[in-house]
Amino acid sequence: MILDRLRLIYSHHKYKIGVFVLLSMASMICVALVAERFYYTGTYRYAMLVWNLGLAWIPFILAYLAYFLSWRRNLVSLVIPAFSFLWLIFFPNAPYILTDLQHLNQSSPASLVWYDVIMLVWFSWTGMLLGIVSLNLMQEIIRREFGRIHGWVFVFFVAGLSSVGVYLGRFIRLNSWDILQTPTSAADSVWDWLADPSLKSIGFISLYTLFFIFIYLTIYAFGHISDEPQ
Repeated sequence: MILDRLRLIYSHHKYKIGVFVLLSMASMICVALVAERFYYTGTYRYAMLVWNLGLAWIPFILAYLAYFLSWRRNLVSLVIPAFSFLWLIFFPNAPYILTDLQHLNQSSPASLVWYDVIMLVWFSWTGMLLGIVSLNLMQEIIRREFGRIHGWVFVFFVAGLSSVGVYLGRFIRLNSWDILQTPTSAADSVWDWLADPSLKSIGFISLYTLFFIFIYLTIYAFGHISDEPQ
C-alpha cells in the first residue's frame, strides 16, 4: 500500500523530484569544489560561497512547500500570502550568487585560475537555477489561483524587485536577515538610496532585470517545446 502510494506520487511529480535531486547533487559538487580548494591551498577564501548557496536554497524550499500546500484548498488563503512574503524576502539570494563572479578579479595562483572559474560558474548557475525553479513554482500557484496574465505579471514584478535586492545586497550590503532582524535600519538604508539613486544603480538593476528575464523565458520556452503539436 505504501509502495503504491509512493509510486503514484513519483509518477505525478517525477520531474519536480528530478529537479530537486539534480540541484541537490549540483550543490554537493559545489561544496566539494570549495573543500578541495581548501585542502589544496589551506585558505577559506571562497567559503562564503557555501553560505550564499545555502541562502539560495531557502526560497527554493519555501516555493516547493508553498506549491504542494497550495493544493489544499483550505490552506490557500494562508499559504499564498505567508509563503510569498517569506519567499520574496529571500529570493534575491538566488540570483545574487551570479555577482560572486566578481571575485575572479582578485589575484589567484596561476595554477588555480581555471579551477576558480569552474567553481564560481558551478555556484552561480546552481544559485540561478534554484531561483528560476522556485519562481516557476510560485508563478504556477499564481496562475492557478488568479489566471495566466497575473502569473506573468508576477514574474516580471519579481524579476525587477529581485534585481533591486541584488543591488542592495552587493553594493549597499543589506541582506535578507536585516529585513527581519532590523527592519527600521534596513528601511532607512533603502530610503537613503531611493532618495538619490545613482546612474550605476539604475543601469545595474535594468541590465540585471533584463538578463534574468531572458534566462527565465528561455528556460521556460525550452521546457514547453515538447508540448507543441508535431
